[in-house]
Amino acid sequence: TLAALGLRDALLGAAHDAEPTDRLVAAVRDREALLIVDNCEHVIDSAAAFAHRVLGECRRLRVLATSREPLGITGEALWHVVPLALPAPDAAPDEVERSPAVRLLRDRASAVRKDFAVDARASATMARVCRALDGMPLAIELAAARLRTMSLDQLAHRLDDRFRLLTGGSRTALPHHRTLRAVVDWSWELLTDAERVVLRRLSVFSGGASLEAAERVCAGDGADAGQVLELLTALTEKSLVLAEGDEAPRYRMLGTIKEYAAQRLAEAGEADLARHAHLAHFTELAETAEPHLRRAGQLEWLAALGVEHDNIGSAMRGALAAGEAHGAMRLAAAAGWYWWLSGHKSEGMELIAAATEVAGEVPDEVRAMVYALMSTFVTSGPGDEHQAAEWIHKAYRYSRTGRPGNPMLALVVPLERMLREPGAFLPAWEALLDNEDPWVRALARLHLGKMRIVLGHGGRDADAYLEEALAEFRAIGERWGISFALTELADRIAVRGEFAGACEYYEQAIAIVSEVGATEDVIRMRSRQAQLYRLLGDEDSSAAAIAEAQRLADRVTWPDALALLAFAKAELARWDGDTAAAREQLDVATTMLGGEVDQPNIRAVAQDVLGYLAEDLDAARAHRAAACRAASEAGHASLIAQVLVGVADQALRLDQHEQAARLLAASAAVRGLPDHANPDVARIEQAVRSRLGDAGFAEAAREGTSADWSRLVEVTLAS
Repeated sequence: TLAALGLRDALLGAAHDAEPTDRLVAAVRDREALLIVDNCEHVIDSAAAFAHRVLGECRRLRVLATSREPLGITGEALWHVVPLALPAPDAAPDEVERSPAVRLLRDRASAVRKDFAVDARASATMARVCRALDGMPLAIELAAARLRTMSLDQLAHRLDDRFRLLTGGSRTALPHHRTLRAVVDWSWELLTDAERVVLRRLSVFSGGASLEAAERVCAGDGADAGQVLELLTALTEKSLVLAEGDEAPRYRMLGTIKEYAAQRLAEAGEADLARHAHLAHFTELAETAEPHLRRAGQLEWLAALGVEHDNIGSAMRGALAAGEAHGAMRLAAAAGWYWWLSGHKSEGMELIAAATEVAGEVPDEVRAMVYALMSTFVTSGPGDEHQAAEWIHKAYRYSRTGRPGNPMLALVVPLERMLREPGAFLPAWEALLDNEDPWVRALARLHLGKMRIVLGHGGRDADAYLEEALAEFRAIGERWGISFALTELADRIAVRGEFAGACEYYEQAIAIVSEVGATEDVIRMRSRQAQLYRLLGDEDSSAAAIAEAQRLADRVTWPDALALLAFAKAELARWDGDTAAAREQLDVATTMLGGEVDQPNIRAVAQDVLGYLAEDLDAARAHRAAACRAASEAGHASLIAQVLVGVADQALRLDQHEQAARLLAASAAVRGLPDHANPDVARIEQAVRSRLGDAGFAEAAREGTSADWSRLVEVTLAS
């Protein structure tokens, strides 16, 4: 330092044997100077003592220290050197190009490969590389050096082994800057044993850890729970852990540090120990939250679980990978309803299904709950009814032998009875009207209304049950139930022609269900709302609704919601006379559903649409026959009524006007009331009335009301 200052010993007086610090103080005491202490983390205590001394005695001196942790002295001002800014996942190509991390990779890559070409695809890949490397400049430099002998795609695909891959830094760099592992090794070696324990165990978390979770999982082996906060603080100051958030900080590591710590965890033989502690903590959190998800506090608890979504998923996958049936099933039982409510249906079904396949001893009440959840997921859309029946049977069997548990298991009883006694749909749900749980009672009323619609009851009883269910769900503050009741009411009044009221019900349902994050449900609601707005003649609102549904669909993978959107688009295109677009959307829907496309309700809807689209009468006849067979197999009154309108269209095309009138009347009789929400009904009726007159139409309609609908279909399709 003295040499760097250009000072001769003569200027220091006679004290040639003074300590170096004393000599420096004597030299610069009254001088204005900046002293840079670079990379001093390995001598941090000595550096701090030195800086404290010279700053105290040299009033015009300033010290700039670079280190991986603060000096920790009075008056110190910290400037954190953060990683390079990364482009957002949905950034436009020009934004990707401008991000500092991508620019560094591009510049360094161009320096080592003169033929390095950058197009939109290469930019996207570079962004993926930079995100994987957390925007760390040295890591990006080392990655670019690898492009001498690798393609960009090869580099991106091999970053899961980044410590072996990213070597070969500058020969002039310090040894601990020549490879990525050496960089992290340097920091690791400077840690205390307790700090190493916490850092390596923290690697089991995904998406960060709360202090409570870290104290539960990271404590042990010389790091007591009461010391974890202090140790996390020390690791944060050493730039190995990031603390984010003000009210309740979460602790996380950059991907590179996390991977390194995970390797150290495995080397220490603690991987299973830490994983089990992690699994236990998040299973208990999910179990604590689960009852609140059916009450007014569901938003608070959904938010709490949402913050830990990645941890819950990783805990589940860890248990599945280890073949731990009890752990996996217990977490599935606790987290399943959260996955259902919060817009994670695809992930939830995948994980729950995987848990059911793990062999091992599991308490009956846990199995019952998991099987009940599986039946809920499978029956939520156009799922496999036979598969759903198997899950319901299993849930019922295990719920009978286990201890009384989750209120959801009460719902298994009526479902089982409906499977065993097809004529007992209403009595099955009536048995739950005096259940002790208000959520179960409300859901029973909702299903009593819904079953009346399925059975073709035309009176106001169905509406009354739905309205009572809505009131009860509102009383307990359960948003999923509120939205469910609102959409059922919307569809019911839409059939009566109250399109504006139905749209308003849907708007309320969307607002409520959006609070819990159930994106898949919003897609379905917006799709139906688009059709209702079209019936109102509001083209702008219809287009806006379908555009919003598509925007949301781009963010989810739940096939049932995506298929319903495609079916809605197919119908809208058909109403517009755009046959090609309707066929295209129908193909999208059936492709999205995969094996489920063979289910009778799906076949009925698809064949019904194809019947309208077919130009050839023989082809249309074949589609109508297939639709009727499938609807009869499904057995739902509303579906049968829908395909009968399609057969009426076939009769109209054959100039069988009386038969068309009979079929429209038969459709209304099966449904229990005329369907004003189906524009084909109005179109066919208008065409038939113009040929038969009002009296002739009324007479044919009377015949159709009392006729056997299947016989009417047989006669029409035989023509």
